[in-house]
Amino acid sequence: MQLMARYEDNHFDLAIVDPPYGIERFKAKDGGNSKKIKSFGDKDKNWNDIKPIDEYWNELFRVSKYQIIWGSNNFNLPTTEYFIVWDKMQMMPSFAQCEQAWTNCRVPAKIYRKRSIDTERIHPTQKPVKLYEWLLMNYAKEGDKILDTHLGSGSIAIACHNLKFDLTACELDKDYYEAALKRLKIHQQQLTIF
Repeated sequence: MQLMARYEDNHFDLAIVDPPYGIERFKAKDGGNSKKIKSFGDKDKNWNDIKPIDEYWNELFRVSKYQIIWGSNNFNLPTTEYFIVWDKMQMMPSFAQCEQAWTNCRVPAKIYRKRSIDTERIHPTQKPVKLYEWLLMNYAKEGDKILDTHLGSGSIAIACHNLKFDLTACELDKDYYEAALKRLKIHQQQLTIF
């Protein structure tokens, strides 16, 4: 909220966000998926407990012209005929096979089909760099200013770096923020070497 308050209306061309879904099932102690989710980082992190408040959505829509919002089925968002589906090509029956995103970008509904191949996972809801690159190639144009209010693992930062988009992002959790910065720095150094 403090970050967005710094900017005038429509400062960002596109916001791509993946806010907490507020799903209580992750707190279950059933030994299933919740066990895997809690294995990332500090087991006491409450990263997914609380959905964004109405003021968050008001600010997000104020500072950005267009938005892509992951986990849209968990939020009360305006009606749209546009949406995005990430088909994870997930074969494990106990894991979600897809995720959906709400968007107001006037692009016909699209499906991204690709399994995540990120070998180093630093965040429970980490999305692949290739997914963010695909989003940028299909929903942004050269020179667009991109906003991410929930940086998480930093996949979007790597994608923006690769495609030369200007990104403004923030992350409240210090551990995830530092891990994302380290991940981005290592990626940038590898590109420099080659």
